[in-house]
Amino acid sequence: MTEGKIYDVLVIGGGPAGLSAAIYAGRSGLSVLVAERGAYGGNIFQTAEIANYPGGIPGETGAAFSARLEAHADAFGAEKVSGAVTLVNLIGKVKDIVVGGKAYQGRSLIIATGSVSAKLGIPGEDEYAGLGVSYCAVCDGPFFAGLDVYVVGGGDSALEESLYLAKLARKVTIIHRRDTFRAAKLIVGKAERAENISFLLDTVVTSVGGGDFLTRIETENAKTGERRAIVAKEGENFGFFVFAGMKPQAEIFGNMLDTENGYIIADEEMRTNIPGVFAAGDVRRKKLRQVVTAAADGAIAAISAEKHLLEEAENGK
Repeated sequence: MTEGKIYDVLVIGGGPAGLSAAIYAGRSGLSVLVAERGAYGGNIFQTAEIANYPGGIPGETGAAFSARLEAHADAFGAEKVSGAVTLVNLIGKVKDIVVGGKAYQGRSLIIATGSVSAKLGIPGEDEYAGLGVSYCAVCDGPFFAGLDVYVVGGGDSALEESLYLAKLARKVTIIHRRDTFRAAKLIVGKAERAENISFLLDTVVTSVGGGDFLTRIETENAKTGERRAIVAKEGENFGFFVFAGMKPQAEIFGNMLDTENGYIIADEEMRTNIPGVFAAGDVRRKKLRQVVTAAADGAIAAISAEKHLLEEAENGK
């Protein structure tokens, strides 16, 4: 990275959307800098298998897929910087970001910060993350093969992941704060017909705990207030999977961008309300959040950024 260099495109986020944007921008001959605070690949890095990406390699892990994406971006000249973006300036023809105390500038900016699983915010949740508490059935389900598993949530993800876990676990119990599900009726029907899936409705989880691993769940009935402790069988632990929705990673932008429920509003060309600033992937308001749609968003954002730069150059003449 050259000191004082103004890049054609700054990309915040190194998931499928950000890396796809870097590939398309680099292929167009634009200078690109990608800022990523964690592992390249984003949420898919920890996925056990990428099974629904068109033309994907059968059995390929999320980590392997992420490595291929990163290598592809490298091949087209994308530069990278590791660390969290702590400051941004979106106003003006040149955009500024600060990563690890160092400032970087670009003539356009693509926001591909993604989203993360929302937490319940209950006592014990953080302490037992990785020790029974999980947010990814495919990633961690095999650890609980033959054991009891509890799933919190009432949407499509909760029911779909419960159906997956039911193939591995002895029994799956879905805990939902209401008496009806938000999930599609077809998915609910499949869960209701599954022999080893049961339901604990009108119930909220108030805390989780145990010893070295998760062995206890405290619940409360949302209607009656009745409290109940669920304890693992002697010598066993159990899995506790949370699917309480997703949270977009857009806090750093404050009120600078138009949003809806925290998700950045962008049009079909990935343009936000600020000229030269684009949003792609799971951080954007959209109906389907999958690897394939994130990659498509990134490609469109890169092409739109290139168009923006050409228009800026023409207006500057």
